[in-house]
Amino acid sequence: MTAEGHAILQDELRTLKTVERPTVIKAIAAAREHGDLSENAEYHAARERQSFIEGRIGELEDATKRAEIIDTSKLKGKTVRFGAKVKLADEDSGDEITYQLVGEFEADLKKKKISIASPLGKALIGREADDSVEVQTPNGVRYYEIVSVRFK
Repeated sequence: MTAEGHAILQDELRTLKTVERPTVIKAIAAAREHGDLSENAEYHAARERQSFIEGRIGELEDATKRAEIIDTSKLKGKTVRFGAKVKLADEDSGDEITYQLVGEFEADLKKKKISIASPLGKALIGREADDSVEVQTPNGVRYYEIVSVRFK
């Protein structure tokens, strides 16, 4: 994963542990004071939230411990691989878009970051500028031309 992606995960983990976890513990304690827990919606909602938080903490701890941090500023070359910023042209519409290939935990379409494990990411790996790629999407097969590959 990129150093930026690792820092974002570390921040989320810190927030979950120092803000979200204590808040939900207080909510559970407050809900318990209302009496009968079997019909206490506040209690059940807080317990469900606690379960989500603890699961996410475990997931983030594992991901950040096992992460291999790659400094994308030191990468270069013509071949698409992790960290590359790839400009694509849709062969049907001609529309162009640029994506950066990142790890699955830092993928975010709004930020134009796609996972190397996504169908498009897999199709791009190992390719170069001027190559055409075929990608199976939920809406059918799409064809893209790689316009450029850069790492900065």
